[in-house]
Amino acid sequence: MNKFSTILSISVLLTSALYASSDEDIISFEQKRIAQNPNVKIKSVKINTKKELPLKGWSGYILDVEANVQGKDINAKDILFSDGKYISLELIDAESGKSLKDLVTPNLTDKYYDKSKIIAGNPNAKNKLVIFSDPLCPFCKDFVPEVIKYVNKNSDSIVLYYYHFPLTGLHPAAEPMSKIIEVAKEKGMKDVELKVYEKDWEPYFTVKSTDEKVILDAFNKEFKTSIKLEEISAKKITDILLKDLAMGEEVMVSGTPTIFVNGEKDSSKLKYETLGKK
Repeated sequence: MNKFSTILSISVLLTSALYASSDEDIISFEQKRIAQNPNVKIKSVKINTKKELPLKGWSGYILDVEANVQGKDINAKDILFSDGKYISLELIDAESGKSLKDLVTPNLTDKYYDKSKIIAGNPNAKNKLVIFSDPLCPFCKDFVPEVIKYVNKNSDSIVLYYYHFPLTGLHPAAEPMSKIIEVAKEKGMKDVELKVYEKDWEPYFTVKSTDEKVILDAFNKEFKTSIKLEEISAKKITDILLKDLAMGEEVMVSGTPTIFVNGEKDSSKLKYETLGKK
């Protein structure tokens, strides 16, 4: 039996079935669903991506939604599933307990292969890795250094691009640290991401710290730098961070670390280990 053949739930809106014979019905369903909220006025709903799932007859849809929420214009993405007869807001693999939404993430376009974001490997390599990461996320601190070292060992065939994605709700200190990384790179500090990830910052501050001076003083002390507060507050540095976050949100990054291998999200986080090997 296909492991996806048993689904914990097909969560159809209001627990009722809706016949969906076409992509237009998917759009109509989303419009009606959102319209139930009186604070939201829909401007447009479009299908961004449609992907077949490893569940016979089912496809996942990524929708681009433009709306006005209490006077503020927003652009958002949503995921729906359909087999042509039913529309579901969620599909769960009963065996693993994981959502099939991970299989519907948008693929990366060439704009994500920005040479200024390379932190390891060969810019002309055939295999491209893109990581969205929070420098103080404990999972990232374990994962990212291993990826960097692997790419360095296979630099002829792999290139690694790094995007900041600080999870400020969980780790407020990650935002200033991300800015410090950018300033340090501008000043010519080599391998700054690897050095930051491998450093234990607990003697100086916790991930919950919001005191930028304390965080910056710790960085300067550890790496013998002299970065100033006004440098990490500069508009160009803030803009870099905001752009990285927007790039992540565009491909539905919600947690860290998130890695894309040759344009496709790798939920297993293991595929990079198959690259570069003879």
